[in-house]
Amino acid sequence: MGNYNLAVIKGDGIGPEIVTEAMKVLEKIGTMFGHTFAFTECLAGGAAIDATGQCLPEETIAACKGADAVILGAVGGPKWDNVPGNQRPERALLGLRDQLGLFSNLRPAIIHQALSAASPIKAEIIGDSLDILIVRELTGGIYFGDRGYREGKYGTEAYDTESYSETEIRRIGKTAYEAAMARKKHLVSVDKANVLESSRLWRKIITELAADYPEVTVEHMYVYNAAMQLVRNPKQVVVIVTSNMFGDIFADEASQITGSIGMLPSASLGEGAFGMYEPIHGSAPDIAGQNKANPIATILSMAMMLRYTFGLEAEASCIEQAVTNVLNAGFRTADIASEGETALGTKEMGEKIREKMVK
Repeated sequence: MGNYNLAVIKGDGIGPEIVTEAMKVLEKIGTMFGHTFAFTECLAGGAAIDATGQCLPEETIAACKGADAVILGAVGGPKWDNVPGNQRPERALLGLRDQLGLFSNLRPAIIHQALSAASPIKAEIIGDSLDILIVRELTGGIYFGDRGYREGKYGTEAYDTESYSETEIRRIGKTAYEAAMARKKHLVSVDKANVLESSRLWRKIITELAADYPEVTVEHMYVYNAAMQLVRNPKQVVVIVTSNMFGDIFADEASQITGSIGMLPSASLGEGAFGMYEPIHGSAPDIAGQNKANPIATILSMAMMLRYTFGLEAEASCIEQAVTNVLNAGFRTADIASEGETALGTKEMGEKIREKMVK
């Protein structure tokens, strides 16, 4: 039995709806397995701007640092489009990752057999299953580089700088190699080494690390080729490691291969077990408050939290199996429903998953 303190950032748009269902799943896990989950709700993103004038208040950072893990819904929306760049809701994500030392983002992309028809990729290409892990560097690269405006050859120009240190590359590389060791011992490193100096250093360090993992076969791909191969033959890719921006793009591409971005969870980790857990999708303000959002990605993120931060494998598997059983039983939200199928709402899907949770 364990007592776990969780910082909860429900965020904007559909965030409060999907996080509420995830919290209910954790409460049932607690009842089933004898754990206690204490939730401390915090503000970040647009909701924080409205309440405090800041996208990431100091109180939120302090609460997250004092917690055992962080649950995050989604942030942002057109309501805050005119907020200055350094205070936009999305900057809260970068601030959290930086302040909490979360440099490694794990994004599994799995096709459930029951949803194979939802993928836009031909069945003969993906088969009846697909399991890809994207390991994305999270606190370096162009998102954290120097930026600004200046006068250039053609007038005012904006710039964003991509830079990576050996330390940043080495630590994410180790994470990826360890992940590859636990899978099929095949790692694809994605870069743009034919053009970018930062990618040349990336490739150099990833290659050097291979000596420490002789069982892993490492393959280097330019980003445009990797994007093509992910669609052409996704089963050839097991673990991808790549930079912050490339990883952001690849995760969305992978989500569409699996059928819906509403199905993909993620874990943001640092040196220890502490982590932040969130779905990879956005705040979807167009359906916010309408009981239409798919809560599965957030619920599966709770399974990742139980596994990676708390080492609770049975509890994590309980959630994952419940999701599989619900899908196998034919229950769908609107984003994964086929023509003619009745779609469940956010609350109803959460209820079905909790019903299927058994030890």
